[in-house]
Amino acid sequence: MKKDVASYFSKTAKELQPSGIRRFFDLAATMKDVISLGVGEPDFITPWNIREAAILSMEQGYTSYTANAGLFELRQEISNYLNSRFSVHYAPENQIIVTVGASQAIDLAFRAILNEGDEVLIVEPAFVSYGPLVAIAGGTPIAISTTAANGFKLTPEQVEAAITEKTKAILLCSPNNPTGSTLNKQELLELAKIIEKHDLIVVSDEIYAELTYDESYTSFSAIEGMYERTILINGFSKGFAMTGWRLGMLAAPKEFVEVMLKIFQYTTMCAPHMLQHGAIEALRNTFHEVESMKRSYRMRRNYMVHTLNKMGLDCHTPGGAFYVFPSIKATGLTSEQFAEELLMSKNVAVVPGNVFGESGEGYIRCSYAASMPQLQEALKRIQLFIESKGVTTGNLSEELKVNK
Repeated sequence: MKKDVASYFSKTAKELQPSGIRRFFDLAATMKDVISLGVGEPDFITPWNIREAAILSMEQGYTSYTANAGLFELRQEISNYLNSRFSVHYAPENQIIVTVGASQAIDLAFRAILNEGDEVLIVEPAFVSYGPLVAIAGGTPIAISTTAANGFKLTPEQVEAAITEKTKAILLCSPNNPTGSTLNKQELLELAKIIEKHDLIVVSDEIYAELTYDESYTSFSAIEGMYERTILINGFSKGFAMTGWRLGMLAAPKEFVEVMLKIFQYTTMCAPHMLQHGAIEALRNTFHEVESMKRSYRMRRNYMVHTLNKMGLDCHTPGGAFYVFPSIKATGLTSEQFAEELLMSKNVAVVPGNVFGESGEGYIRCSYAASMPQLQEALKRIQLFIESKGVTTGNLSEELKVNK
């Protein structure tokens, strides 16, 4: 008798939950006149000089495999970039891998360091892929919940309390997705003391490093004593508006890179050749456009935070990334109810906060990587929606029409 199909699948694969972000994005895609504040997708097109470099490389016949770790020329540029922007030096010869997106870099890191049952501390609210990637690698994700009262920032005391004899690593994401919370140098120094005390490995997701607004960015690798135990993750998607290119980078001590490169050789071979030429151009000649995009995001952030707070949805000011994480507790709805009803009644797509962990319940994630007219219209619709739920918003006519 034929087995039930589900019996063929691994326990880990069966227990994985579909992405809560994609569910709302896919639903919104079937509807008309939807304003999506759901997916972290810059509204800027990849700068032309980057696209032109990739096109030219194809015309010149650069369609072969590259070295597994990526073009040496690109790794050299990544080395220069990390050194000049964040004061951390990684050798292009043996400390850098060009990956297929930052997500693959995180996957490689966990596969390289985790044995069955090893625990990884994950700061919640957290990006939806972190826990599943730990589980796929055989580890156990352990959530540390942060709160709006503390600006969704992790404290050393929380880390200390969460550590057990099985704890092997901690994943840090600053600026954070979904909250935008950003850890400054002093806060990182305090965390480093606990990490060193307990001999933890750090996977530092710095994909939003270019998008910080109020303080200069500090890479965790630059903290004294942390370089030797940190796997630095970064990429081109967010800061350079290159999401669809799927190009990331990881940098780490050569002993870590040797192990990750073996996994990469068998699972991927290399990142696409022609796209790597675009990345070279991005790192050489595009920072004026990165700064321009950053200024625009900062303006939109200020507008969103101001308007949401005045609307009655408490919202802290994120230090980076391009998300706000307002509380919707005043409506009496759960995060799922709020997101579903808003989408179905007002055609605005947001992400319910609970998909980022239990501490995200009562919040929604809204991306401000959308045009100002879209943000203004979305906030008008949100105002009408929460008024229908009995929340008094006051007169927001000027905030909702004037570009702040």
